[in-house]
Amino acid sequence: MRMAAIYARVSSEQQREAHTIASQTAALIELARTLDVEVPKAWIFEDEGYSGATLERPGLEHVRDLAAEGQIQTVLVYSPDRLSRKYAYQVLIVEELTRHGVETRFLNAPSGATAEDQLLVQFQGMIADYAEPVIMWIPRVVVRQITA
Repeated sequence: MRMAAIYARVSSEQQREAHTIASQTAALIELARTLDVEVPKAWIFEDEGYSGATLERPGLEHVRDLAAEGQIQTVLVYSPDRLSRKYAYQVLIVEELTRHGVETRFLNAPSGATAEDQLLVQFQGMIADYAEPVIMWIPRVVVRQITA
Protein backbone atom coordinates (compact mmCIF):
# COMPACT_ATOMS: atom_id res chain seq x y z
CA MET A 1 0.00 0.00 0.00
CA ARG A 2 1.21 3.49 -0.85
CA MET A 3 2.13 5.68 2.10
CA ALA A 4 0.85 9.25 2.27
CA ALA A 5 0.93 12.33 4.46
CA ILE A 6 -1.85 14.85 4.90
CA TYR A 7 -1.14 18.57 5.05
CA ALA A 8 -3.72 21.15 6.17
CA ARG A 9 -3.32 24.84 6.96
CA VAL A 10 -5.32 27.81 8.19
CA SER A 11 -3.84 31.20 8.87
CA SER A 12 -6.48 33.44 10.39
CA GLU A 13 -8.17 33.49 13.79
CA GLN A 14 -11.53 33.37 12.02
CA GLN A 15 -10.55 30.19 10.17
CA ARG A 16 -9.32 28.64 13.44
CA GLU A 17 -12.55 29.52 15.24
CA ALA A 18 -14.62 28.06 12.39
CA HIS A 19 -12.65 24.79 12.72
CA THR A 20 -11.89 24.78 9.03
CA ILE A 21 -8.65 22.89 9.62
CA ALA A 22 -10.65 19.99 11.10
CA SER A 23 -12.94 19.93 8.06
CA GLN A 24 -9.93 19.99 5.71
CA THR A 25 -8.34 17.09 7.58
CA ALA A 26 -11.56 15.06 7.64
CA ALA A 27 -12.05 15.52 3.90
CA LEU A 28 -8.43 14.52 3.23
CA ILE A 29 -8.74 11.39 5.40
CA GLU A 30 -11.76 10.43 3.28
CA LEU A 31 -9.75 11.12 0.11
CA ALA A 32 -7.00 8.82 1.43
CA ARG A 33 -9.58 6.03 1.84
CA THR A 34 -10.86 6.63 -1.69
CA LEU A 35 -7.33 6.50 -3.12
CA ASP A 36 -6.47 3.46 -0.99
CA VAL A 37 -3.38 5.08 0.54
CA GLU A 38 -2.25 4.62 4.12
CA VAL A 39 -1.83 7.71 6.30
CA PRO A 40 -0.39 7.03 9.75
CA LYS A 41 -1.95 9.31 12.35
CA ALA A 42 1.49 10.84 13.03
CA TRP A 43 1.64 11.90 9.37
CA ILE A 44 -1.37 14.21 9.54
CA PHE A 45 0.14 17.67 9.71
CA GLU A 46 -1.89 20.77 10.55
CA ASP A 47 -0.33 24.22 10.48
CA GLU A 48 -2.83 26.26 12.44
CA GLY A 49 -2.22 29.98 12.47
CA TYR A 50 0.62 29.96 9.92
CA SER A 51 0.59 32.22 6.89
CA GLY A 52 0.73 30.59 3.48
CA ALA A 53 3.02 33.43 2.41
CA THR A 54 6.02 31.74 4.04
CA LEU A 55 7.62 28.33 3.62
CA GLU A 56 8.66 28.15 7.27
CA ARG A 57 5.87 26.10 8.81
CA PRO A 58 6.38 23.11 11.12
CA GLY A 59 3.89 20.79 9.42
CA LEU A 60 5.16 21.60 5.95
CA GLU A 61 8.73 20.99 7.12
CA HIS A 62 7.73 17.52 8.37
CA VAL A 63 6.10 16.70 5.03
CA ARG A 64 9.21 17.82 3.14
CA ASP A 65 11.41 15.74 5.47
CA LEU A 66 9.28 12.61 4.94
CA ALA A 67 9.53 13.13 1.18
CA ALA A 68 13.31 13.60 1.30
CA GLU A 69 13.65 10.44 3.40
CA GLY A 70 11.59 8.45 0.87
CA GLN A 71 8.93 7.50 3.43
CA ILE A 72 5.91 8.76 1.48
CA GLN A 73 4.70 8.46 -2.10
CA THR A 74 1.80 10.93 -1.90
CA VAL A 75 0.92 14.18 -0.13
CA LEU A 76 -2.76 15.04 0.18
CA VAL A 77 -3.65 18.75 0.38
CA TYR A 78 -7.10 20.36 0.38
CA SER A 79 -6.32 22.94 -2.33
CA PRO A 80 -3.26 24.63 -3.82
CA ASP A 81 -3.67 27.75 -1.66
CA ARG A 82 -3.47 25.59 1.48
CA LEU A 83 -0.02 24.50 0.35
CA SER A 84 1.02 28.12 -0.17
CA ARG A 85 -0.57 31.48 -0.84
CA LYS A 86 2.21 32.36 -3.26
CA TYR A 87 2.02 30.67 -6.63
CA ALA A 88 5.82 30.55 -6.96
CA TYR A 89 6.04 28.70 -3.62
CA GLN A 90 3.38 26.23 -4.75
CA VAL A 91 5.49 25.41 -7.78
CA LEU A 92 8.68 25.11 -5.71
CA ILE A 93 7.09 22.76 -3.17
CA VAL A 94 5.40 20.55 -5.77
CA GLU A 95 8.62 20.33 -7.80
CA GLU A 96 10.63 19.47 -4.67
CA LEU A 97 8.17 16.71 -3.77
CA THR A 98 8.18 15.43 -7.35
CA ARG A 99 12.00 15.22 -7.35
CA HIS A 100 11.66 12.88 -4.36
CA GLY A 101 9.11 10.74 -6.22
CA VAL A 102 6.15 12.12 -4.26
CA GLU A 103 2.85 12.91 -5.95
CA THR A 104 0.91 15.95 -4.68
CA ARG A 105 -2.86 15.42 -4.76
CA PHE A 106 -5.26 18.29 -4.19
CA LEU A 107 -8.82 17.55 -3.16
CA ASN A 108 -10.19 20.75 -4.71
CA ALA A 109 -8.21 20.92 -7.91
CA PRO A 110 -7.88 18.83 -11.06
CA SER A 111 -5.66 15.76 -10.87
CA GLY A 112 -3.07 17.31 -13.19
CA ALA A 113 -3.27 14.50 -15.72
CA THR A 114 -3.79 16.78 -18.70
CA ALA A 115 -2.30 20.06 -19.82
CA GLU A 116 -5.69 21.71 -19.20
CA ASP A 117 -5.75 20.38 -15.61
CA GLN A 118 -2.27 21.75 -14.98
CA LEU A 119 -3.28 25.12 -16.42
CA LEU A 120 -6.32 25.30 -14.13
CA VAL A 121 -4.17 24.54 -11.06
CA GLN A 122 -1.77 27.27 -12.17
CA PHE A 123 -4.65 29.74 -12.48
CA GLN A 124 -5.92 28.80 -9.02
CA GLY A 125 -2.45 29.43 -7.62
CA MET A 126 -2.12 32.79 -9.33
CA ILE A 127 -5.58 33.88 -8.16
CA ALA A 128 -4.74 32.92 -4.55
CA ASP A 129 -1.52 34.90 -4.86
CA TYR A 130 -3.46 37.91 -6.21
CA ALA A 131 -6.34 37.63 -3.70
CA GLU A 132 -4.33 38.11 -0.51
CA PRO A 133 -3.27 41.74 -1.12
CA VAL A 134 -6.74 42.56 -2.44
CA ILE A 135 -8.35 41.13 0.69
CA MET A 136 -5.99 43.25 2.81
CA TRP A 137 -6.79 46.35 0.71
CA ILE A 138 -10.61 46.15 0.91
CA PRO A 139 -10.98 46.82 4.67
CA ARG A 140 -8.72 49.88 4.38
CA VAL A 141 -10.92 51.31 1.64
CA VAL A 142 -14.11 50.60 3.61
CA VAL A 143 -12.70 52.17 6.79
CA ARG A 144 -11.66 55.28 4.83
CA GLN A 145 -15.15 55.58 3.34
CA ILE A 146 -16.84 55.16 6.71
CA THR A 147 -14.62 57.68 8.47
CA ALA A 148 -14.66 60.19 5.61
